[in-house]
Amino acid sequence: IRVVKQIFAENDITLDPKEVKDMWEEAEAAEMGYAKYILRRPILGYSASDHSEQFRYIANRRARSLGLEEPFPGAESPLNWLDEQANLRKEKNFFETRVTEYQTGGALSWD
Repeated sequence: IRVVKQIFAENDITLDPKEVKDMWEEAEAAEMGYAKYILRRPILGYSASDHSEQFRYIANRRARSLGLEEPFPGAESPLNWLDEQANLRKEKNFFETRVTEYQTGGALSWD
């Protein structure tokens, strides 16, 4: 996000709000089509409706981080468990949290 903001600043780029709105609507339509296709039958704890609302919530976060108007005002995350897993890593006491990521020795390289 900082890189995008810097590129905008260095090149004096201003986004046209109408074009941005059109892009969000196009992205939403594509995402909804994908969700309806993949999640024809909901899985435990996740449905096409959940996916759609999560998309809108994340779109709002991305727009705010770029200093743009929220494309889907009022959208909230229906998947708190996903937010917990997807948010940036924070400094935590290892013994007071769930471990969600390990790096094994096989994934390391001396090169």
